[in-house]
Amino acid sequence: MASVVHAQTAWPSKPVRIVVPYAPGGANDILARVVAEKLAPVLGQPVVVENKPGAGAIVGTELVVKAAPDGYTLLMAASGPIVFNPALVAKLSYNPMTDLTPITLVGSFPMILAVNEASPAKTFSELVNLTKASPSKFNYSYPSASFQLVMELVKTKTGMKAMNVPYQGSAPSINAVLTQEVQMTLIDSGPIAALLKAGKLRALGVTSEQRLAAYPQVPTLKEQGVDVSVNFWSGLLAPAGTPAPIVKRIQEEVARIMALPDVQERMAKLDIKAVGSSSADLAKTISQEIQLWTQVAKDNNIKAE
Repeated sequence: MASVVHAQTAWPSKPVRIVVPYAPGGANDILARVVAEKLAPVLGQPVVVENKPGAGAIVGTELVVKAAPDGYTLLMAASGPIVFNPALVAKLSYNPMTDLTPITLVGSFPMILAVNEASPAKTFSELVNLTKASPSKFNYSYPSASFQLVMELVKTKTGMKAMNVPYQGSAPSINAVLTQEVQMTLIDSGPIAALLKAGKLRALGVTSEQRLAAYPQVPTLKEQGVDVSVNFWSGLLAPAGTPAPIVKRIQEEVARIMALPDVQERMAKLDIKAVGSSSADLAKTISQEIQLWTQVAKDNNIKAE
């Protein structure tokens, strides 16, 4: 009887959902779908990705924080809701350090500053000069407050003049540049790769320490005299109180998935570094970066709008 009861209650006995607190199309969403695709066969249950965008990724994050800690609701969170929101939102409705259980880092990725192909700016310095000459004519789109914080740092370092215009997700943020509702965007490279290749968008700089293999012609911001070097990350988390054996099982399986050659190759094409860390490593990253970005936000007087 004991073995029968154990079989009935063993995890997982029903579908697992991964909540993405952004609209479809961004690096976070892409990583969630890769994990879901590879995780389902080994768990023997469907793994479903649910996009729950809104309020700077707070809506989707809150959903997971309030979910039952039973291993059936997970959060694929980018840096935004986990380390940037605590730095930017005065009265955040959750505490990433106590309301969520870190499972594993999944991927990391730089950002690209891009403009419409019709833009007169052919280089980053030209763009900066154009904004200084006509400040009221330049806006930038961004899909979450984390991108805004980095862009505002770029503005602080360069004197660039551009108003921020928020969008709910990567796709609408990119579309705003395509339709020239705004003049530029700061975004991860995955969602704009096809548009850059097609010549519809022009990349003027990347936030990584080194140039991206896919875009060797695009200089880093540091090369162009801007003291900004940032990589965002995505990590898998669960509600606080999720049983340690379940957390350990997911961590081990996802780390294995991210080390698969086909996953590594697929991510590399999107300029995403596939990662499979320990739960402790993700916890350490979260703690350190909350402190870092809280100080950066304070130093630059940046708050979420």
